[in-house]
Amino acid sequence: MSEHEGLDAQDELFMREALHLAEQGAALGEVPVGAVLVQDGAIIGRGFNSPISLHDPSAHAEVQAIRDAALHLHNYRLPDTTLYVTLEPCNMCAGLIVHARVARVVFAAHEPRAGVVASQGCFFSQPFLNHNVQVTGGVLAEASAHMLKAFFKARR
Repeated sequence: MSEHEGLDAQDELFMREALHLAEQGAALGEVPVGAVLVQDGAIIGRGFNSPISLHDPSAHAEVQAIRDAALHLHNYRLPDTTLYVTLEPCNMCAGLIVHARVARVVFAAHEPRAGVVASQGCFFSQPFLNHNVQVTGGVLAEASAHMLKAFFKARR
């Protein structure tokens, strides 16, 4: 995994779209996490956290974006894609990313308790996996962390 040093314009552009989706989720009372899946410079899948509104514990932003893209492409494999997500993925989402064959994950804020990409181990570097995922962390991390803190502060 690499920590984001110089801000790549394309990474910033797509992460801003993911942040916009996170705001949509927050407006519905969902934890503000958004995700977009990109292939060849175009967004092919979008999602935001929806477990409360969909009554579905698996409806994380990453899952929603990957499902959207798979339907769009009529394929359960999503090679040569990049997933942009505003919060470090959990174990469920990391497993899905591998099964979908997503090539790269770019995340904003670290998730110190449940993030398995960097914070609680490096899931994608496990030797038993049959697919390698490249990771970039910290893209627009402050904006994402601020949104999450504001959301939880308002709920208290």
